Amino acid sequence: MSEARDYLEMSYHSIQCFTNDGKLDANELGKIVAIAEKDGVIDSNEIRVLTSIISKIKPHEVDAAMQQRLADISKKIAKV
Repeated sequence: MSEARDYLEMSYHSIQCFTNDGKLDANELGKIVAIAEKDGVIDSNEIRVLTSIISKIKPHEVDAAMQQRLADISKKIAKV
């Protein structure tokens, strides 16, 4: 079985989101997470990419929706 390449799609999508308006919103982050989950498993490469993407979010950009999305992602990653 070949290695999943979803993490590359996630990276590409995040670049598109950040270059669009310079930030990432909860909806955009949700779409990136959906890419990771589409095969039913969030693997180590996808976690690495998610962690990198999240690290680029500036604290002043975190609204209630983003805070909830980050909490959800944290729970999902903790299960892996």
